[in-house]
Amino acid sequence: MSKKVSLTRYLVEQQRVDGLIPSQLRLLLEVVARACKSISQAVNKGALGGVLGSAESENVQGEMQKKLDIIANEVLIEANEWGGHLAAMASEEMDSIYVVPNRYPQGEYLLLFDPLDGSSNIDVNVSIGTIFSVLKKPSESHGITETDFLQAGAKQVAAGYCVYGPQTTLVLTVGDGVAMFTLDREQGTFVLTQENVKIPADTKEFAINMSNMRHWDAPVKRYIDECLQGKEGPRGKDFNMRWVASMVADVHRILTRGGIFMYPWDKREPNKPGKLRLMYEANPMSWLVEQAGGAATNGKERILDVQPAKLHERISVILGSKNEVDRVTSYHREASPNDA
Repeated sequence: MSKKVSLTRYLVEQQRVDGLIPSQLRLLLEVVARACKSISQAVNKGALGGVLGSAESENVQGEMQKKLDIIANEVLIEANEWGGHLAAMASEEMDSIYVVPNRYPQGEYLLLFDPLDGSSNIDVNVSIGTIFSVLKKPSESHGITETDFLQAGAKQVAAGYCVYGPQTTLVLTVGDGVAMFTLDREQGTFVLTQENVKIPADTKEFAINMSNMRHWDAPVKRYIDECLQGKEGPRGKDFNMRWVASMVADVHRILTRGGIFMYPWDKREPNKPGKLRLMYEANPMSWLVEQAGGAATNGKERILDVQPAKLHERISVILGSKNEVDRVTSYHREASPNDA
């Protein structure tokens, strides 16, 4: 790019020139970005900062927390609670919602986040990230309850993630395409490095945890079997598999060069509709993918149309290059209930 455009300038233009976002949402997104810079610094210090290893505690999901999980959660809360833009927050790491304290002004937005996605990769120095989603507080709501958060993903007003890898990259949508910003560490600012991100409709890469193959249902097995048969199979081309075990990293690769990511329902816990969290992971990532021309379903319906019933609801996720997602979804729709 001939001129450097900062995140602040980009958001101001989205507000003032294009009229896409109100000023309060702009300010909220700037605060989230600053929090991500702080988290990035903690991640970069690693063992030098004493932030690696387990916190010896469990989150609401029953998962062991890493020290950085707790640090990232606290950074996001402390950065966002006092600015006057939010009514409440919800996090994958907290049992219930966090209402902005009365000593601070209360805004009209709701912020949801997975403070540190890919925790299993923290101690081995593999890319991890923060995922966030912004909703508008229902106008008829006077107090704030969990019910106010239970909105379909199609109602998001902003969504994004920050991936902490060789570069720290912030990826954002406010409903007008997807933009990527790279953190200039010398200047301490996020700089626009790509606009109008587009995911190719076709791909030769898939991302799935193959160790769970024996637990998949028939449509997923069918799709992966076809990919593995390569040029000699029904797809007529060779596929590569990539799996980082960090949704942020896997989705970032798909936004960068295409591919399909799948974390499907499986038979290990048949009563759970999936592993990933609808509100903190699936919804923001699905909107980003759709804004980049891709697709996202749970195998049967568009993820952004799913009406959540609870704050920590789980869901099956299939997202990425549109033609591949459509194919897997069609296999699910064709399958008999007895085929699983």
